Amino acid sequence: MNEIPILQEKVLGKNKRIEILNTTIDVLSVKETIDLVEQYVISKTPLHLMGVNADKINEVNQNEKMKEIVNSCGIINADGASVVLASKYLKKKLPERVAGIDLMMDLVSLSDKKGYRVYLLGAKEEVVRKTKEVLLNKYPNLNLVGIKNGYFKDDEWQDISNELKQIKPDFVFVGITSPKKEYLIEYLQNQGSDAVFMGVGGSFDVISGNIPRAPKWMQKMSLEWLFRVLQEPKRLFKRYFIGNGRFIKAVYKEKHNKKRGVK
Repeated sequence: MNEIPILQEKVLGKNKRIEILNTTIDVLSVKETIDLVEQYVISKTPLHLMGVNADKINEVNQNEKMKEIVNSCGIINADGASVVLASKYLKKKLPERVAGIDLMMDLVSLSDKKGYRVYLLGAKEEVVRKTKEVLLNKYPNLNLVGIKNGYFKDDEWQDISNELKQIKPDFVFVGITSPKKEYLIEYLQNQGSDAVFMGVGGSFDVISGNIPRAPKWMQKMSLEWLFRVLQEPKRLFKRYFIGNGRFIKAVYKEKHNKKRGVK
């Protein structure tokens, strides 16, 4: 799927944007993000709602296609405490972390109140089904118009596009790993879907109860990443310890290059 063109999205709102390590990030709080996202829904303007953490920014600087995708998005949130801390260090202060799973639940709550149509795409069949069940129990008025597990081949992308264009969801939450998730969203947008697409990583696993979420005290202390590593050390150790080290080094280099006037 390397030939997918990158859709340069229309940017609504007039919020400030900063750049950290070649990555554009919107200076938005959670509430400001929700209000702005709703503008896209109301106006039927396509949106790839992007969240970036240290791992994503590392990928941006190693993958030119990912860089194009991320920086073309209409809203790009700081979904990582390390990104918020880096912004302070670089004197490009961001207001707060916009955690992906919390933002997803806020948008589901908004959809429950306003009647927006929601579609879940990704994870194992039993996980996405359980996620649907949990959400409908919590939000009985939620208009959840469809689900599909994440175990499909590239040649099925057109079928997914056809279904989405037929049922016209307002929100499509995509629980698939990167970079396939970003490539798929770009493809679906290029096929004409005007939904708000949001990559939500492993949120379906958490919502369904398949994987526990960090306790509140760890979330408040920005230690949710450590809890995740302890849950899946083999899969996540390299990403968080080696990856975060690479990110910190790059941020330090960016600051001192700026002091010396190096571009």
